[in-house]
Amino acid sequence: MILNYSRNLSAPFFVFVIVFIGGFTSSVSFAANSTVRVGYPQPSGAMLPLWLVSDAKLDLKYGVPAQNIFISGAARMNQSMVAGDIDLASIGGAVVNTVLAGGDLVAIAVGVPTYGFSLYAKPDVKDIASLHGKVVGIMSKGASSEHAVIALLQRNNMQPGKDVKFIYLGGVREVLTAIDRGIVSAGVLSSPTTLAARRLGQKELVNIASLNLPYIHSGVATRRIFTRQQPEAVKAYLRAYIAAIKIANEDAETSKRALSRYLVTSDSAILEEAYQAFRGIFPRVPYVTEDYIKSVIAVSDNPKAAGANPKDFFDSRFLKEIEDSGFVQELYGRR
Repeated sequence: MILNYSRNLSAPFFVFVIVFIGGFTSSVSFAANSTVRVGYPQPSGAMLPLWLVSDAKLDLKYGVPAQNIFISGAARMNQSMVAGDIDLASIGGAVVNTVLAGGDLVAIAVGVPTYGFSLYAKPDVKDIASLHGKVVGIMSKGASSEHAVIALLQRNNMQPGKDVKFIYLGGVREVLTAIDRGIVSAGVLSSPTTLAARRLGQKELVNIASLNLPYIHSGVATRRIFTRQQPEAVKAYLRAYIAAIKIANEDAETSKRALSRYLVTSDSAILEEAYQAFRGIFPRVPYVTEDYIKSVIAVSDNPKAAGANPKDFFDSRFLKEIEDSGFVQELYGRR
């Protein structure tokens, strides 16, 4: 049995943790009709290209004013996307489950093409095998954080729900606190919360990213109706996103300035953690592939997953048109 569990983690200790790791942006507002609203679900270094689109003013350069909106957790993000409250979003593997459930979403780019997570625990937890019969903290059901742990357990011949139970806590900060309080034996974290975990005395059991498993950890998704109604806006945003990836991989100073703004911290160690965890992982041309979708389908618990066609979940025509136009070659000086 996998539990859908939520606990109030707003006690003074949690406030201390947020201050300790620098705090995070959480305001949600909506822009004028001319602005593309872009959601992101976690305060993580994986969001860097998305943040750079605005912070480096690439949205204005390519003619698509964008407003980044923090909506905690993949479940809320998907609901907002399906409802049309946002136009684009950084959604990972959760886009597959949403489509399987009837949502009209489509992945149009991948930012981090592998699981960008680590599994952390208290020092007394020795290894993955010792989690047998224990509880692991997950951010959201059906999201990248859950898929990462499922894939990890499968590699270690363990079954989620049978050998290890899950608790869904809503966000990376809540998982961090649950580990510290002993509510869970281990939890999945993303950078830079990984640094906060080590500062609290927790240890990394497995760097899941180092396994290089194909997956859509983060990227860009939208509603299919938006691609039909606003194809030029989609292409303009993807041009800005590609340009942001170049900065993310090559320009540490500009990247850390954006991280500082969105993570709301000037702590150089946190910024370095967030930057180095994903630098070089962002693909030059962020195509979604069938292999990435297949990897998500393989860990989905939706009964429709087994018969799903990977091609139904992504649309590469916008990126292909951009690449065929010579934009990427020009951006990189035709290297």
